[in-house]
Amino acid sequence: MNALHPREPKLTGGPVFSEKGRQLIKLYANMARDGYATQSGDFIKSAYNDFELGKFKELVQPEFQSFNIKTVLDYGCGGSDWEATGFNGVQSARAYFLLDAVYRYEPARDLDERQPVDAVTCFDVLEHIFVSDVPAVLRDILSLADRLAVLNVACYKANALLPNGENAHITARHPFWWKGMLDSLAPEFPDTHILLFCSTAFNKATVFPLFSDRQRQTDTAFDIEY
Repeated sequence: MNALHPREPKLTGGPVFSEKGRQLIKLYANMARDGYATQSGDFIKSAYNDFELGKFKELVQPEFQSFNIKTVLDYGCGGSDWEATGFNGVQSARAYFLLDAVYRYEPARDLDERQPVDAVTCFDVLEHIFVSDVPAVLRDILSLADRLAVLNVACYKANALLPNGENAHITARHPFWWKGMLDSLAPEFPDTHILLFCSTAFNKATVFPLFSDRQRQTDTAFDIEY
């Protein structure tokens, strides 16, 4: 039995992308297949195969332990390999986080194993989503996360270019723009805790406090700062 996805996926409807969103998915599919040009003049053949979660693993692991996370959906997984050794020493990511199962969703690679899980991770994805589609994608993520959603968004322009010459980070917004989006959607999913990392440079990030709307509703204060 494959530990990466040991049972048949139970798919939900998923986000309904706008026409421009669907066009973008086709562009990203071309990049994943053929590679992409960069602002610096290079051409990258191996596209979107970096395991971006690795940079934040020491911050994520305690939360996985705290919420007893055993199943994960990697939302917009790219080429991330949860079974490959070397994520932490000789450990794979699945072993490092003590997971029973990992499911993956990557529309640019025609991969869809979405289903409700303990935690959804989404790293280096949301800045690639057309701005009008961001609410639908965030709702999809939060609807599938029974306990925890861990999100990392790049808030700066990329070196990568789309096949049409535009920057690949099409929705590069301020960290508080993303925080505000999640603040407004959290009441629809009150029991899902949200951990948001907003990268302002390749190796620099704003880390927002973990929160849920249930936590806010039960807080004795009205002036909520998290």
